[in-house]
Amino acid sequence: MDATLKELTSLVKEVNPDARRKGTFFDFAIVFPDSRSPTFRMREIGTTCAGRKSPDDTVTLAQKKFSIGDYLDIAICAPRAGGMPPIGGRGRRQF
Repeated sequence: MDATLKELTSLVKEVNPDARRKGTFFDFAIVFPDSRSPTFRMREIGTTCAGRKSPDDTVTLAQKKFSIGDYLDIAICAPRAGGMPPIGGRGRRQF
């Protein structure tokens, strides 16, 4: 619960060599069961970037109300020319 998004980014980079490239973006979201229906919901909680500081680096799972039993969704976006963030982003999706 006290893991930061930057720490989670480092763990992903350890096991995924393609994610180690400078400028790679990591978009984090919590996926959790919807209490009103038999579906899942997703809430974006932050973005980090390999090789750069981000305002979300120090955000912890507890600060974003992560609960035991929730899933963590991490979208890994390869760097674009010029180091710009990915086009379009994740968008809002309901599961």
